[in-house]
Amino acid sequence: MSNPVEEFNSYRERMNEKLLEGNSKLIKRIFNLDTNAYAPGVLDVKTKELLGLVASAVLRCDDCVRYHLQTLYQNGATREEVMETLGIATLVGGTIVIPHLRRAHEFWEALEAQG
Repeated sequence: MSNPVEEFNSYRERMNEKLLEGNSKLIKRIFNLDTNAYAPGVLDVKTKELLGLVASAVLRCDDCVRYHLQTLYQNGATREEVMETLGIATLVGGTIVIPHLRRAHEFWEALEAQG
């Protein structure tokens, strides 16, 4: 049986390495900006990741949703916090977000199962 969390992380790590090997200043700067945007600041990491989760769901980016879910799990977010946040995302994004909501719920369950 496959592990969706391990598959996602393996693919993401492998492809990020390939992208960064290309020595594109622009790509490296975008990666750096993303990393720094989610660092603790006036807002804590969990709050920023919840905001990122809403934006990612509304923009219908499953990879981004998975990334934010995983980071939220690692930062102690509860299932209830995540599901309420995804509810807001679905409200904002409309019913077209529902398939992404399903996949997000499935990935959160995989995170919980992995422990």
